[in-house]
Amino acid sequence: MSKGKITKEYILSCAFELASENGLESLTIGELAKKCGMSKSGLFAHFNSKENLQVSVLEYSNAIFTQRVIAPARVLGDTDIEAKLKQLLENWLGWNHSFQGSCMFIDAWKDASSESSPIQKALQDTIAVWIKYLTIQISKAIESKQFRADLDAKQATFELYGLYLSANLFYSLQGQQASHRHFWQGVERLIASWK
Repeated sequence: MSKGKITKEYILSCAFELASENGLESLTIGELAKKCGMSKSGLFAHFNSKENLQVSVLEYSNAIFTQRVIAPARVLGDTDIEAKLKQLLENWLGWNHSFQGSCMFIDAWKDASSESSPIQKALQDTIAVWIKYLTIQISKAIESKQFRADLDAKQATFELYGLYLSANLFYSLQGQQASHRHFWQGVERLIASWK
């Protein structure tokens, strides 16, 4: 890996930490330069704008999400999709709580001002890939008769995502314990209805 790529990777790692603590919208070239121990102009040369920096952080976050959420569940294979889904959900909640109880992707969605901005596009692409991945897992379970044949995989994913969004809100209002309890009760009830 070239020195420039190593430096950019380091910058993105620092930016990821800052965005995790304070939200993507609060990420500035100046604050990031201080954290990285670089000059503003040196850091700016890597991204050319705050918007490019934020899009790069979202792309970096997506790679981290894949490492932390998806990769550990992939090793379970497809023999027991329910167990694989539960591992994905456990990892997903852990991802959420690594951001002081709030998901960077959700917060960035709220903060972005224009639907047509590159940040919105990056968010939409990231979330669409995750939704598709969940839908594929549920579809595999239908095909292998682990879930009932008439289950609508897209609707099932919609309902599962709704539980996650509720858990995110309840975490802020009632804390981790209540959020987790409600989430897992909902998941168990939902999966039972899929069989």
